Amino acid sequence: MLQLSLWKRALIVLICLGAVVFAAPNLFYDRVERHNDALASIEAGQSTPEIEADRALWPDWLPSDLINLGLDLRGGAHLLAEVHVTDVYADRIDALWPEVRDLLRQERATLGGVRRMPSDDPGVLRVTIANTDQLQTALTLVRQLSQPMQTLTGIGQQDLDIHTEGNEIVVSLSEAERLATDDRTMRQSLEIIRRRVDEVGTREPTILRQGADRILIQVPGIGSADELKALIGTTARLTFHPVVGTAGSADAASDPRQLVYPDMENPDLYYILEPTPVVNGEQLTDAQPTFDQNGRPAVSFRFNPAGARAFGLYTAENIGSPFAIVLDGEVVSAPVIQSAIPGGSGIITGRFTVEESTQLAVLLRAGALPAEMTFLEERTIGPELGQDSVDAGKIAAVVAMVLVLLYMGLSYGLFGWIANIALILNVALIFALLSLIGATLTLPGIGGIVLTIGMAVDANVLIFERIREEMRTARGPARAIELGYEKAMSAILDANITTLITAAILFALGSGPVRGFSITLGLGIITSVFSALFVTRLIVVWWFERRRPKTLAL
Repeated sequence: MLQLSLWKRALIVLICLGAVVFAAPNLFYDRVERHNDALASIEAGQSTPEIEADRALWPDWLPSDLINLGLDLRGGAHLLAEVHVTDVYADRIDALWPEVRDLLRQERATLGGVRRMPSDDPGVLRVTIANTDQLQTALTLVRQLSQPMQTLTGIGQQDLDIHTEGNEIVVSLSEAERLATDDRTMRQSLEIIRRRVDEVGTREPTILRQGADRILIQVPGIGSADELKALIGTTARLTFHPVVGTAGSADAASDPRQLVYPDMENPDLYYILEPTPVVNGEQLTDAQPTFDQNGRPAVSFRFNPAGARAFGLYTAENIGSPFAIVLDGEVVSAPVIQSAIPGGSGIITGRFTVEESTQLAVLLRAGALPAEMTFLEERTIGPELGQDSVDAGKIAAVVAMVLVLLYMGLSYGLFGWIANIALILNVALIFALLSLIGATLTLPGIGGIVLTIGMAVDANVLIFERIREEMRTARGPARAIELGYEKAMSAILDANITTLITAAILFALGSGPVRGFSITLGLGIITSVFSALFVTRLIVVWWFERRRPKTLAL
């Protein structure tokens, strides 16, 4: 057991050195964070003397991975949002009405005129026909639009509920389709919010679904809840519409189906638009902040093949006609088509600042939220509370480590101090792994590290007590050390494997702070076993080869 091969010794030393190197940036957290932010700004094409000065705070050739601090340590914004899933029902019904109308108009000679009636429920379409005696014929035609559901929960069910009430045909989403739509809406909202938050480079946000229609959003490091709301609360619905004309009021449309939207720069100017867009934001593949030919901030965009084809055909057939770029119910610009645009790319200009063009590009890349959200709860958590928690955690960790070091040194002498060296390296290993995997450290996570410090020497205690027992029966110290490590290994592995299973269950079933605790606990168990079975053994082997003692002071 004392004969460690050269490659094993080299591997243990390299792992320990790597742990120290990768954990070191966390000792200079603010400096390294400013360095990383400076690098991100330089990569984005921004460079100033201040940014270059921040970059010089930490050498580029050294590792710069940091542990992400959670909301309770770093401060940030907390939001609880309610998603208006019924908005999606209304959009679905509005999109269904042209299909119903066109289908019934094919039988106008029999059915007469077709008219949509008002409905108190936005998720219900009510239609009447002139010849009410042909109501069943019309019902049979409309039922052709109903399709079998493809979801696992809706097998064998239809997506539409179509029936008659008096002289009206009533079309609504079936209950199974509403449940499936709710689930899709929430999943899409979660993904879009996550993409929008990730786009601005924030660290490890917490974005979770709560209940049927609520989303919890916690973003460490962001300035305020209002800033977070501005980022995720915009639907960013981008559409391109043919322009019918302009007007001075919102009531100027001659056709009730036409859209009337105000100009973003001139609120007294309104555009009358065709309701059906040529292309929409869902067909965008990229959007980037840029500058127009006059050096003003703008946003460039590019469509997917289908959108590029539709955009190219429309611009080729409507040279000399204006078309409107509409963002969230406002006309950003209404340029006149000078020539065909076959490439499917263009630029949005307006009175943007650099920050506004950057944020608009983020929103367009992330896509449109499927439904409006209402923020039920919002809090801005200052960093002062987080700093107090960090300081308290540091004190607890230092006190715990000092007491453990003293206990081991006084109880086991030289072997105890060897265990103390392994304990320090164990803490370095934990911080290095947390930095490399990009884990988020929360206050419960600090508790997990403190607990690990106390548990880390358990394996060494088992080994040293075993060595003491073997010294009474073994022929010499070398054999006692060898048997001590051999016979203690099974107990060490059994105890730590069961704790590791518990940590894995906490990670799988828990969320937020519970996960933070389980991550630090699980990593601490792995590093504790490594430091006890390999690091202390290597140090003991080195000591034994140099001293060749006749007895052990344990």
